Amino acid sequence: MPKIVDAVERRRQLAEAAWRVILRDGLEQASVRNVAREAGLSNGSLRHMFSTQAELLVFAMNQVVERIEGRLGALDPAGDPRATAERFLLELLPLDKERQEENLVWLAFTARALVDPELRECAERSYDALRAGCRRWVAAIAGDQVEVEVEADRLHAVIDGLAVHAATRPEVATAEKLREVLVRHLDTLGGLRYRVRNR
Repeated sequence: MPKIVDAVERRRQLAEAAWRVILRDGLEQASVRNVAREAGLSNGSLRHMFSTQAELLVFAMNQVVERIEGRLGALDPAGDPRATAERFLLELLPLDKERQEENLVWLAFTARALVDPELRECAERSYDALRAGCRRWVAAIAGDQVEVEVEADRLHAVIDGLAVHAATRPEVATAEKLREVLVRHLDTLGGLRYRVRNR
């Protein structure tokens, strides 16, 4: 049993080493050799766990998702839907150093996913999960007062847009600004009214 635990932990350490290389040098430099050097291992040791760079990168990308899901899973979903939605959605924004680094790594992976089918699968799963989460929160906050699908798309765009702004202009898109924009957007949901259009 200890060997299994050590192997799992070592894989996580290698994923974190890959993130450090990506943050410092860019995703194109996250080769098996460079990640092994960053982790203080031989190439052979790393290849014992990840036979190819693609396998390593897919695992490292999934580790970002698992960390976020772990934080969300630790939150209490009970309570007022508006306040609960705010707590959960703020966890998705890069409001501190750890989440800022996750955000930069994630954006590097999603850019690469445009041309890498293996990474694209992870990116699409995450996209679908976030879109579904946005729909649930919109429905919980506003119910039949809004066009849920449209407002889910709007909330999804707000979350994604804030993440991109934080990565590209962190001196402007500060944690306080990100929080303010999200809170303001959620505050609008309960007051929105739309006529249901017959199609």
